[in-house]
Amino acid sequence: MLCEGMGVGVYMYLLSLSIGIIVILIALSIAYTINKRKAESAKMIEIAGYIRQGANAYLFRQIITILCVTPVLFLLLWKFLGWEAGFTSIIGVFTSLLSALLGMSICVRANLHTADVANGSLYKPFKMAVNGGSVMGLLITGFSLAVLSILFLVFDQKPQTLIGFGFGASLAALFAQIGGGIYTKSADVGADIVGKVEANIPEDDPRNPAVIADLVGDNVGDCAGRGADLFQTFSDDIITGTIVAALLIPKYGPKILFFPILLQIVGVLSSAIGIWATRDWKKNLSPTIIFNIGLLVSTVFCTIGSFVLVKSLFDNKPIWLAIWVSIMLGVITTLVASFSTRYYAGMDGRPVMNLAKACKRGPAINIIRGLASGLQSPIPSLLMIVGAILVAFKFSGGLLFAIVCVNIGTDLLISFIMASDAFGPIVDNAAGIAEMSKAPEQVVTCLSKLDSVGNTMKAITKSYAMSSGTVTSFVLFATFFSLININSIRIDYPHDLAFLFVGITLPFLIASLTIGSVAKTAELMVDEVRRQFLSIVGIMDGRGKPNYARCVDIATKNALKEMILPGLISIGVPILVGLVFGPTALGALLIGSVACASMLGPFFNNTGTAWDNAKKRIEDVGGLKGSSEHAAAVIGDTVGDPLKDVAGPSLLIFMKLIGMTALLIAPLIR
Repeated sequence: MLCEGMGVGVYMYLLSLSIGIIVILIALSIAYTINKRKAESAKMIEIAGYIRQGANAYLFRQIITILCVTPVLFLLLWKFLGWEAGFTSIIGVFTSLLSALLGMSICVRANLHTADVANGSLYKPFKMAVNGGSVMGLLITGFSLAVLSILFLVFDQKPQTLIGFGFGASLAALFAQIGGGIYTKSADVGADIVGKVEANIPEDDPRNPAVIADLVGDNVGDCAGRGADLFQTFSDDIITGTIVAALLIPKYGPKILFFPILLQIVGVLSSAIGIWATRDWKKNLSPTIIFNIGLLVSTVFCTIGSFVLVKSLFDNKPIWLAIWVSIMLGVITTLVASFSTRYYAGMDGRPVMNLAKACKRGPAINIIRGLASGLQSPIPSLLMIVGAILVAFKFSGGLLFAIVCVNIGTDLLISFIMASDAFGPIVDNAAGIAEMSKAPEQVVTCLSKLDSVGNTMKAITKSYAMSSGTVTSFVLFATFFSLININSIRIDYPHDLAFLFVGITLPFLIASLTIGSVAKTAELMVDEVRRQFLSIVGIMDGRGKPNYARCVDIATKNALKEMILPGLISIGVPILVGLVFGPTALGALLIGSVACASMLGPFFNNTGTAWDNAKKRIEDVGGLKGSSEHAAAVIGDTVGDPLKDVAGPSLLIFMKLIGMTALLIAPLIR
């Protein structure tokens, strides 16, 4: 056996700290190779500079906004829950923001170089974009492993003291995702409505004043926002898994305490191998195939690595077999979510083909068909999640830790998934930079093909994150029930049933607020773009220069303002219910919120992505830019933008944040 006592825990956490540092160094070495390259196109360098300035300005103001909140948070947590909760929550906020900020800064640089190396061949821009995405994927897991290992050592391996870290990471993710999402989608909607629909100019035309804000938004929303999201998923699952493991020490010994973080190490190393396989792309394979190969490689190494780990830590064959099967069920859940999304939202799936055909009959039919297939799309993934949990629980003889293993199993591919996700905004920005710099047609076409692949990869990441987040939420409220010693809620008791329904309403409220925020900010963006088209002399023939900074400022100010209320609701409602109405009411609220969000979130993600890919299919496959059916597709895409990039991702973070909030206040209401 690997461990014989709690003293070995020091060596275990030193091991995880070492792995975390190594992963960070690998990411930084890849970043160095990207940074040292000199771009050749002066026009591309100029446009990329605008994007970098806008992204840095937004993130600086976002960090300042969060800094205004964190001291108050620290003092409140210190007063009511002790200095440990306050301290670790601040560490969680800053680690999440730091990993997302560093990863995004490299993605912004990779945007330029991806466009600069494109010459009509997919090979060089694909490899550059994968390199940029891999930095983000490795940084978020490397920082989480390193910082959590240090905190476990500092706090004498007591997992309850790290709930504050998970809470802080979830809070930072909510602000990053909502703020970044509102930013990117308000700019995107404004640019599309006035530029593509009204003025009939290309998507990334340099005459459009909102186009730089749109490209900036891809970085602050899809890169920084998603990075913070998956950072908190990865971190929360280590913390909650270790809390549950601590309850089982009397039965299985102290070695079980280290299992969650060791299993995550297996996943990180396996994902790193999969990323390496993807970067080593052979020219005769399509990008989609090579991503599938990378995913397969990661899965194989996860399977082997987790088997070796479980066999080494546990003596009892029925137990280690049940745990390993549970881990594999988590991995399979991830794969089912991935392939389900490819069908419902991918370019070559039947639903997207049907949407492209529906656009011949106008935007209304396109939207109706999109809603119909979108409402169906969450069902396969959710049935797989429920099935995995039930099978793991039954096969293990009713062991809660088996559900924890399903949960961590869904995380094992997280570095690879994040790298694939960051690939999307990198090639999207690269295509925009190429079009704005008036690059040759073969360059723009090459990058547009990669953009279509990237769009599907982003959708897969959202689906994966939602599946993983749903299982995480199961573990969160199971952990909450264990900490407050409640075994069940009574649905025949009006008190519990009432809060179950209150919980169901919360995802609708969060979605309404975030979608409404996009609409309000997009209205201002539309007005500004129209104003510039009318007032700037020569803007349409290229003699006048648009005021890009004004659109960036509109998106920045309103995104930061609008992200506050959803965050306060996500934290305030569970605290109020728990303190005023008691732990059973809060437990019912959690179950209702998760049940609703786990269906509503994928519906938003898949529906919006399907409309987006239907538009791309008409543009790239049909070659019908500027036609009436293209206009119908653009309208569907515009409706779907706030669904897939704001409401859906926000609901994912919301259901984990309320769970971490419940764990945080458990000592007060127990």
